[in-house]
Amino acid sequence: MCPMPLTGLEIYKQLPKTNCKDCGHPTCLAFAMALASGKASLDACPHVSDEARAVLDSAAAPPMAEITVGTGQAAVKLGGETELFRHEKRFYNPAAVAFLISDTLPEAELSARLAAIRDLVFHRVGLEYRVQMAAVKNESGQADPFKRAVAAAAGTGLALMLVTDDPKLMAAGLEAAGQNRPLLYAATETNWEAMLELAKAHPCVLAVKARGLEALAGLAQKITAAGFKDLVLDPQPTSPAQAVADLVQIRRLAVKKRFRPFGYPSLVFAGAEDPAEEALEAALYVTKYAGVVVLKNVSRAHLLPLLTWRQNLYTDPQVPIQVEEKLNEIGTPSEDSPVYVTTNFSLTYYSVQGEVEGSRIPSYILSVNTNGLSVMTAYADGRFTAEKIAQVMKKVDLESKVKHRTIVIPGAVAVLKGKLEELTGWKVLVGPREASGIPAFAKSNFAA
Repeated sequence: MCPMPLTGLEIYKQLPKTNCKDCGHPTCLAFAMALASGKASLDACPHVSDEARAVLDSAAAPPMAEITVGTGQAAVKLGGETELFRHEKRFYNPAAVAFLISDTLPEAELSARLAAIRDLVFHRVGLEYRVQMAAVKNESGQADPFKRAVAAAAGTGLALMLVTDDPKLMAAGLEAAGQNRPLLYAATETNWEAMLELAKAHPCVLAVKARGLEALAGLAQKITAAGFKDLVLDPQPTSPAQAVADLVQIRRLAVKKRFRPFGYPSLVFAGAEDPAEEALEAALYVTKYAGVVVLKNVSRAHLLPLLTWRQNLYTDPQVPIQVEEKLNEIGTPSEDSPVYVTTNFSLTYYSVQGEVEGSRIPSYILSVNTNGLSVMTAYADGRFTAEKIAQVMKKVDLESKVKHRTIVIPGAVAVLKGKLEELTGWKVLVGPREASGIPAFAKSNFAA
């Protein structure tokens, strides 16, 4: 077992006790308590001695390491989490979704499967959802087919995961992977020394697998004692229920108890054969608390709900999803096209956008930055005002985009009409209260 983390009082004994507030906390004791709970960094204290810093390193380190698989645009960040529950702060690095690719597939089937995985990209409410990893599994037991499949997967632009317990075959796969920093799956009790040498030599991220948490912790300690800490953990569960229990325990021990052998992202394979059941199983693992989920079935219909749930889970609960403040073109608008105004709250904006598109009249939508608040909430908070709308109209140079001088505001804030006309000299039309009324409104006012 690794040493237990230092308590707040033990950390306080190592601090200079000046209460200078340079760290942003009112007292050194408050800073020590924040450090013990992972809410502060030791670097915030400019006066801590080198001796004290050495003692406090373990307390200052984050509870879960952030690990990067892949390079460049294909790089995927895993772990780096500090919370057990999302509402306490937020979750940071979304669980990576990987799809299995067998090296026994014929050339045509391999190309088709890789193309299908690469094309699993969705655009929703201004966000992009995608699969991040291709997991190439050596099922042939031979080096050449494995190298062929790895080389093909490397061409997809996805991060790579190489799956074999044979160090010699893994070395062949690494030769084909090049400098792409793949995730090597996996080090076991019998092969970990050879796998560790491969991970160090290239360098790569190394997955560690062992049946049960006690065995997994012991193996992780052996590898970290050898000076390697780019790890991903697989407790080898025997059922979805066991997988959830293991993932929760790993996260709890890492975050709450600072148990260092479990301070790494975790990995799990979804075992269901049916695509719908596999997606449901994967949703469990994304929620509690997998860093990588490996799937078999390439199904767009079942993957989109999973990726949507992942996006919702990893969205900061304290920051609404927003779009950019700008003049948006719907269709191919001209200088005669109508101009609608709304807020930059993504749900509001895309509701308006969908209805404007449904009107089949090319238009402009002016999205005003309200820090992601909806129309009525932003108005009540003083963020959606005639002054703010007038300011944004000037910012985007609206006068140069249209020759008319008419703008449409949401019906829920009709009270802004008079002031906005006074400030801008434009005619202000009061639109419908709900976005669903836009097509009929547009037909009545702009069909000609």
